[in-house]
Amino acid sequence: MTARVVFYGAISLDGYLADKTDHLEWLYHQPGGELVPYEEFYQAIDYTMMGRRTYDVVKRDAPEEKLYPEKENYVFSHSEFLVDDNIQLVHKSPIEFINDLPDDKTVWVVGGGALLKPIIEAKLIDEWWIQIVPTLLGEGIPLFLPQQTPQTLQLIDTKQYGQFAQLHLKK
Repeated sequence: MTARVVFYGAISLDGYLADKTDHLEWLYHQPGGELVPYEEFYQAIDYTMMGRRTYDVVKRDAPEEKLYPEKENYVFSHSEFLVDDNIQLVHKSPIEFINDLPDDKTVWVVGGGALLKPIIEAKLIDEWWIQIVPTLLGEGIPLFLPQQTPQTLQLIDTKQYGQFAQLHLKK
């Protein structure tokens, strides 16, 4: 057994987390964003884990904001850099990190790409909440990188929140 691993995030209709310059303006002003049940999701997690790129983007957009202050937060990086005092820097693999977490805890994988890929390939994501926004960016930062391990997920629910279509999936 391992900790419960979840993904929660929004993507463009063509599958991008951010535009090609790592910006999210296309997402911030979508009608219905305030209706998405983020708070309910957030209260159910114990830890956050993100890659350095995600951390840098979040801190760029909200430099004074303390990230997820009620949670234990981890940033994965191959190099040393300064992080907020409520963040721990991790240099080991995300798989090893997840396997070391207590079984009765839930960890949120924030962001996608390089951090998410090995977690997906190890089939460790238990649940997905993906909000799809009807915007075509054309190019950008993809949620999913090419995978070696095909997976079929179970669609649990779909809901509409303004211009957001939320998919809830389980493995």
